[in-house]
This record gives sequence, C-alpha cells and structure tokens, in this order.
Amino acid sequence: MKRQNTLVSILIINYNNAKLIKRSINSCLKQSYKKLEVLVYDDKSRDNSQSILKQYSKNKNIKIFFNKKEKKNIPAIDAMNGYLYLFQKSKGSIIFLLDSDDYFHKEKVLKIKKLFVNKNIQFVQNLPKIKNKKKILSNSRLSFWPYLAPESCISFRRDLMIKFNKVNKFYINKFNNIWLGFRIGVFAFFNLKKFHTIYEQLTFYESLGESKKYSFFGKNWMERRKNAFDYLKKISKDSNILDNNFDYLLTKFFAAIYKLKK
Repeated sequence: MKRQNTLVSILIINYNNAKLIKRSINSCLKQSYKKLEVLVYDDKSRDNSQSILKQYSKNKNIKIFFNKKEKKNIPAIDAMNGYLYLFQKSKGSIIFLLDSDDYFHKEKVLKIKKLFVNKNIQFVQNLPKIKNKKKILSNSRLSFWPYLAPESCISFRRDLMIKFNKVNKFYINKFNNIWLGFRIGVFAFFNLKKFHTIYEQLTFYESLGESKKYSFFGKNWMERRKNAFDYLKKISKDSNILDNNFDYLLTKFFAAIYKLKK
C-alpha cells in the first residue's frame, strides 16, 4: 500500500448529536491522510442534526444518508444496521467506524493505515482517550475476553467485513446488547485469529454513553455478558470453546439468579 493510494472509508452513525456531529466530521476532514471518503448515516434524529448534515452536501468527500426505514428502537441493533448500510455504500479497502459523539486524532488514519501494509493484519483497534479519565482501559487478567476497544476505535480490511457478514447475517436481529464493534472484534480474535491492537489513544470520547447503565455485576451487566458468550457460541468454529470455562460458568450462575432468558 503506497502512502496516499489506498482509499479509506470512515463510517459515521448519528442520532440526536447535533451539538457534536460537526466535530466528528471535521476530525475526519482534517486527517493528515487525505485519500478518504466520509459516509454519515442519520438514524431519524429529532434534533437539528439533519439540517447540520445538509450543510456538507456540496463536499465531494462526504456522503450523507438519512434512514427512511422503520427503526427497531434497540440502540445496539439500530446502530449496527446503520453501519452495515454505510458499508454497502462505501468503496474503501480499509474501513473505520466512528460514532458521532466521538472524534479522531488528526494522525489516526495515517498511523493505522500504515499497519495495514502488513497483509497479515486484518483488524486493528486503538485505545480511547476518555475525557476526565487518566486510566487506560483494560480487562481483568482473569477475564476470558481480550480487551475489546469501543466501536469508534476499530478499523478493518473490507475483506474481513465481507467474511464477517456471512456469519453475522443470521443474528442481525438477535443479541440485543451486543454492538457491532464487539461482534467484529470477537470474529477477528476467535474465528480469524487476525487481531491487532495499537497502544495509542487515537480516538477521543466524551463518555462511554450506553455503558453507563451497566453497573458491575448488575442485572444489565450480566445480561450483556450472557449475550456476549451466547453470540460467541453461535459464530465460533470451535463447538467446545466454552467448555469448563470459569468466566462462562460464573455468568451462567448469575444469569440463573437474575432469571435471564436462555
């Protein structure tokens, strides 16, 4: 891949983020790497988002799409459908995801694009920089899962997404607590064994948004963990992947206590 010859697609989904959407888009336009396209999907915002997005209509590097279909009103599923729609409209060989309340460091695309020179790298995640938080996020050493960065921190080859869609298409409207970024990360790590982390904070966050409602060991938190394990069992090539796994058994125990659906 030559320095400026690879087309990069940045996919942005937006819902009611009129106050922040400009910052998100402008962080893409100000990237040091210039051969890119920015695709934005507005999911029936009720604020001033749509009028703001229309201001970018004359920019040849930006494509704006407005959802005209019925929503599921399930945040993780609606967001996934938005990203998948934009992927079908995109042309880049490397794909970046970005939620509209987040934004990129100006060198992010260039730094990560350079990693994809290595043909063995299919999936890259960087670390998030979260406002008012100094600690870099990581998983417990006892966790079964690798550290999976938030959606706006991940990028991947187009070919990976095509392979992922062939598996994920059976579960589009299932696992309501599992976001697209997590699904792709799990697929890259467990199925393809093609998973790379760059330990730089190249994506800026105001907060963790939806994650705030998942208190440690609370019912919502445990339901999301159960969803995650159940999703992995469905897509994994290894039918025994969770056999005798302590993390999984602990989740099943608490799921029974909370009377979560099987």
